[in-house]
Amino acid sequence: MFAEERYNRIAALVASEGRVSVAQLAARFDITKETVRRDLALLEKDGVLRRVHGGAVPANSASTNELSLTSREGRSQAEKARIAKAALAMVPSEGSIVLDGGTTTGALAALLAQEPADQLLIITHSIPVAHALIEAPLQLEFIGGRMRGLTSACVGSGTVAQYGSFRPDVAFVGANGIHAAFGLSTPDPEEASVKAAIVRAARRVVVLADSSKLDAETLMNFASLSEVDALITDAQPEPELEAALRDADVELVIA
Repeated sequence: MFAEERYNRIAALVASEGRVSVAQLAARFDITKETVRRDLALLEKDGVLRRVHGGAVPANSASTNELSLTSREGRSQAEKARIAKAALAMVPSEGSIVLDGGTTTGALAALLAQEPADQLLIITHSIPVAHALIEAPLQLEFIGGRMRGLTSACVGSGTVAQYGSFRPDVAFVGANGIHAAFGLSTPDPEEASVKAAIVRAARRVVVLADSSKLDAETLMNFASLSEVDALITDAQPEPELEAALRDADVELVIA
């Protein structure tokens, strides 16, 4: 394969997947990691992508950038479906759970809507999650607040305070970034406050995140890896993150 063709294919992969790793590209194109790093450096110089630790992301992937819920719904659908199915096995038959906002937790909500669970209470601040469950045979508690249009989830001090009064058995939480040193992060400070409140409240925290979020850092940290009990994702993390998860005693599930 000519170098120019490889550049174009790498650029297309970054655009479609949101994040690529050096190891992934080396295996895909049967080239050395050093060659991949040179390719990424040239593509970064051309403004096509931005290099990050262990790989690359699109050039516009600043720490504050955040796609709307509608934009995210079309991405990694098969991976999110597998993650949701694996998460379903961690849902207790009775008791209480929190479903965070997001498309992967939304996929879990869609599965729960098909499961009779009269003894299960689901708590959420996400309008799409609540809508998916409103006619399901289970109990639903909606946490209100000021609705953030980009994610269709409630935020603000009232939302944080309400979560502080609960002690749910399991919380299923989404993240925009999962990093060995920086932990779990999201671009918006108010979303981060709500997620942090959920993590503090829950007896057990399960993170649902497709592999594009691995090794990523966005603006606001909301939890350390040590505050997480399990991570369900769709691909094996890079060695540094995998080691950090193991050291933090996080159960890793590859869906």
